[in-house]
Amino acid sequence: MIGMIMFVVCLFMLLWGFPVAFTFGGVALIFGLIAEGPQLFAFMPFRIMSIMQNTVLMAIPLFIYMGIVLQRTRLAEQLLESMGRLFGGLPGGLAISTIVVGALLAASTGVVGASVVAMGLISLPVMLANGYDKKLACGTICASGTLGQIVPPSIILIILGDVLGLPVGDLFKAAVVPGVVLVGLYVAYILFVSWRSPESAPAMPRDNDDTRAQEIGKALVAILPPLALIVVVLGSIFTGIATPTESSALGAVGALLLAVAYRQFSWQMMWESSRDTVKVTAMVFAILVGATAFSMVFSYTGGDYLLEDWMLQLPGEKWGFLILTMIIILVLGFFIDFVEISFIIVPILAPIAELLGINMLWFAILIAMNLQTSFLTPPFGFSLFYLKGVSPPEVKTTDIYRGVTPFILLQILVLISILIFPAFFGMSAT
Repeated sequence: MIGMIMFVVCLFMLLWGFPVAFTFGGVALIFGLIAEGPQLFAFMPFRIMSIMQNTVLMAIPLFIYMGIVLQRTRLAEQLLESMGRLFGGLPGGLAISTIVVGALLAASTGVVGASVVAMGLISLPVMLANGYDKKLACGTICASGTLGQIVPPSIILIILGDVLGLPVGDLFKAAVVPGVVLVGLYVAYILFVSWRSPESAPAMPRDNDDTRAQEIGKALVAILPPLALIVVVLGSIFTGIATPTESSALGAVGALLLAVAYRQFSWQMMWESSRDTVKVTAMVFAILVGATAFSMVFSYTGGDYLLEDWMLQLPGEKWGFLILTMIIILVLGFFIDFVEISFIIVPILAPIAELLGINMLWFAILIAMNLQTSFLTPPFGFSLFYLKGVSPPEVKTTDIYRGVTPFILLQILVLISILIFPAFFGMSAT
């Protein structure tokens, strides 16, 4: 039972606020010394070296760098301004434009924090000034900002590809349809709310002299640069021209070219973007090293066999395992980050899924959709904190919590749909 005790101790320490990487690494060290002694960690340096030499994981810092550079090019600001003018005259138009921009930012940057903060600073004041319901405005921004978790190129999909041993390009392809369906549901929900309660999402009065054709032209000018980058990055992967790691390098170069085109390039910008990339990448890999130590001790002490025996005895076999797994990941997402879940929980569950004959590509997309929800679920959803940090004083935390609830339910609906109708999303259950 040492492995199970380790897991419970880690959860309590995380709830008390201990740093994630040091929690998993420290607990593994203490319990490993108790169970076996120092010799258990003799091969730990080789495990760390294999992580550092993993070419798949090289895509993570490059995609993070691409996103941070694009965040500094005023890309989000120009997209929101153009889309706001294009859709603002419709009931719910500002919210719809926020969803569309969130999808474009997700496919071009993939950085959730940057997207939520940018739209919180630019879009939220405009929506509130035009009489939007605070809950709807906050929920729309948080939900659209988290699209970067499922819409490729996604850091989650890269991590899951490495953990589950799946081609990242296949994961990117499989995630396209669920991402599009989720965006469509968001837009449909906003249209329904604006029809049911017009005062909560009123149309924005026109305040410029541009004709409709000019507005469409400006919107296209704002959309084309990020769209070109999306085509270069994802197109090179889907056509087999480049691996995800190579396409991440293309994306980083493309982001710098866009910075030059937007006249935002400077050596100071390069330095700040590189520094922020190193910070985020160091956090991810520190968690990975701690998770590797935890998994090693967990497996050595027999925790994986105990969990496997218990899971294989669940009623319903494959379906019982899948339903319980999705519930566990959903509940854990309320309290811990997607990186910890990917590196700690998924490697424990993956062998059981393979034993039950589950299609691992389908399993990975289910997990990715589930993990996206963790960014919205109170009390520790990161998007909620990002938005609260940049929202005006009249927006209360309860407004944000209540605003994201319908979008959480929509994400769970898509998750259930993928679980029940995998063929509709272009996947197979076996």
